Amino acid sequence: MGNNGKLGADHHHHHLNGGLHAAMKRHSGGFPRLSASSKALVLLPLLLLAFIFFFVYPKEFELQAMMSACGPPGYTASSSSSSSHLLADQPAVVRKPDFRLLIGVLTRADLYERRHLLRMVYGLQLASGDLPAHVDVRFVFCRLYKDDQRVLVPLEILVHGDVIVLDGCEENLNGGKTYTFLKAVAELYADEPYDYVMKADDDILFRLPQLVASLDGMPREDMYYGATIPCTSMDPFQEYMAGMGYALSWDLVEWIATSEIARNHSVGTEDMLTGLWLRLGGKGKNRFNAKPAIHDYLNPVPVDQCEHEFMPSTIGVHRLKSNPRWAEALKYFNFTAELKSSKFYKFNSTSS
Repeated sequence: MGNNGKLGADHHHHHLNGGLHAAMKRHSGGFPRLSASSKALVLLPLLLLAFIFFFVYPKEFELQAMMSACGPPGYTASSSSSSSHLLADQPAVVRKPDFRLLIGVLTRADLYERRHLLRMVYGLQLASGDLPAHVDVRFVFCRLYKDDQRVLVPLEILVHGDVIVLDGCEENLNGGKTYTFLKAVAELYADEPYDYVMKADDDILFRLPQLVASLDGMPREDMYYGATIPCTSMDPFQEYMAGMGYALSWDLVEWIATSEIARNHSVGTEDMLTGLWLRLGGKGKNRFNAKPAIHDYLNPVPVDQCEHEFMPSTIGVHRLKSNPRWAEALKYFNFTAELKSSKFYKFNSTSS
């Protein structure tokens, strides 16, 4: 019984080994052939992996690299614990400006102190970063005719880069300077035009947020904006806009630069001539009067109806001919509100 049992077990063992050997022999020549449906099942995941690798991963890497470059110094994508954390650290999307405005302050080369004041006044407003428009301020005068100007003005240009020196005009506001300025602007900024160009005097304070808000809803073409003359009129079509500060849409600037009408009527009272050009050329059909928000400084004895007191809604104040007048206006509009207390200075609130 014991031997027979052993023989039976051995017989069974040899039988299994023989079957396994035969199976291995049958398949030693390669893997079994796959049907078409089996091939599809194998290839489909491979194609999906290839798509992810070539189309999804590169975008992911590009996005991470871009985020890392925009982050604060020393920040890398690896320093973020998650993609959501990486996105949260990025700066807000910068809004495209609603429009572009160039303010050309027509002044004289010798008025260094006035330009210094205006740079502070406009620089503070631009530095806030709250304006929905792109605004550039440039100081404009005719060719330099003194030796000291040929040294000091280039120094300004090196430091500030905000000066335009016109060639082809003399320093006389009514001698063709405004025409030369507008013609030059059309050429200088032809590749990157502004929506509006404003001619401004150097004795006017413009409150840029209020000015931008006023221009924001204006047409971008055939537009003429300012404070109407005569002072008794509120009709922008009656005469012209006061030379203290008026804006023209870019298409009108381009037209003036090439118009025989403007070229042949370039010398005379400059703001009156601008109105004349538009009238003779059938231009400026979109006209807007900004009075009383643009006005003259109120003298103790008023000269005309263009003068009135400061208002919270004031856009521009003209005839600030002296530093005390500038100080009065800047105090009223609270230009020093952001000044912090310091051990380095102390100001008395009242005069001694």
